[in-house]
Amino acid sequence: MFETLLQNLGLSAFSLKGFGPLLLQGTWMTVKLSVMSLLLAIVLGLLGASAKLSKAAILRIPAQVYTTLIRGVPDLVLMLLIFYSLQTWLTSFTEAMEWDYIEIDPFAAGVITLGFIYGAYFTETFRGAILAVPRGQVEAATAYGLSRAQRFRFVVFPQMMRFALPGIGNNWQVVLKATALVSIIGLADLVKASQDAGKSTYQLFYFLVLAALIYLVITSVSNFALRWAERRYAAGSREAQR
Repeated sequence: MFETLLQNLGLSAFSLKGFGPLLLQGTWMTVKLSVMSLLLAIVLGLLGASAKLSKAAILRIPAQVYTTLIRGVPDLVLMLLIFYSLQTWLTSFTEAMEWDYIEIDPFAAGVITLGFIYGAYFTETFRGAILAVPRGQVEAATAYGLSRAQRFRFVVFPQMMRFALPGIGNNWQVVLKATALVSIIGLADLVKASQDAGKSTYQLFYFLVLAALIYLVITSVSNFALRWAERRYAAGSREAQR
């Protein structure tokens, strides 16, 4: 499959020295990790934004601490801290319960770590988007008898997404590039695959450039999808302005 794709692109399989399947697996791992981390970050972002906008201090203060702490510490440091903390806590728990040792799967650890880190960035993205929704529309929905869940689903969320999509697109690209950091915790992503191929062939620069091009292709395709989503959510606004 990978060699057929290379031939369609006018590239020879020999240029990859037989490491095409490895790079394909690494690319697929990177895409899976990015998407799963994005979904977790979105969920945490929605919860965090709701907490920061809450009138209850018991919700607002922890959310404020979460976003301040995460955005103030380098991602690499956080990744190492969270990954090894998760393993330490799990080991302590299994020892206390007298269970067998359980090792955290690198993929699950990568998803949890990236999702937790970028959930703080999505929190601010969604908080700003929610605040941008006209308050009068929420009050009108309340006057019509809509419940809180219905107000969020039918009034707040569609308009919030229109304001949030540019930030979501930016955060997605950052998450995608941040997956390169997971190679330090043993996950066989695109960066790890390109490093292994480069060291085996003594052409590390060549394979790293190839990895960069693959990242560029993924981000370019993502940009088209995000632009479509922006046009879709902005359609109602354009109709209202006519």
